[in-house]
Amino acid sequence: MSAHAMSMHAPHAAASVSSADNPYNLKPGEHSTGTTIMAIPFDGGVVMGADSRTSTGTYIAVRVADKITQVHDRIWICRSGSAADTQALTDYIRHYLGQLAIETGRAPTVKTAAHLMKRLIYENKDNLMAGVIVGGWDSVEGGSVYNIPLGGTMMKMPFGEYCRSYGLSLFLLHIGFALRWIIITSDSYSSLSTLL
Repeated sequence: MSAHAMSMHAPHAAASVSSADNPYNLKPGEHSTGTTIMAIPFDGGVVMGADSRTSTGTYIAVRVADKITQVHDRIWICRSGSAADTQALTDYIRHYLGQLAIETGRAPTVKTAAHLMKRLIYENKDNLMAGVIVGGWDSVEGGSVYNIPLGGTMMKMPFGEYCRSYGLSLFLLHIGFALRWIIITSDSYSSLSTLL
């Protein structure tokens, strides 16, 4: 077999890239298409961020997808995983929270929204591909963030993040922690807007 034919059958032998430079073992020409979402709570609410790409395999199908969804007045969800699954789940949560607010006459808490989402994901874990961050503000806990990864475990966190795209995730984490420092050290919201 000629050297050219061997290189066609063994593409990994021709291009050796260190694992430090290629943490996801991508082949030459491939791009990381993972999701990056994050949320950081503070006394007055939650700062949430997400990338905007939706992919199918290594192909980016939509470059301007909205991965942050409002489910009630002050409760939002960052979505990762199957777009169809997470959109259906947030629609259910929006419906349930709306009904709960009508029946009780008061706004639902972020914890209630997170428990509903956890239950839906856990009870359907074999059929869903969904990991979310539920965040928002309520009068009971102030700003709060709950991580619900694949499988339906719910964890209240001082911040929430899910990253699969290496470069963007580091960028968002640095911005997020900088924002957290600014928010914590600011005396008022007016000084916060001056700093930003």
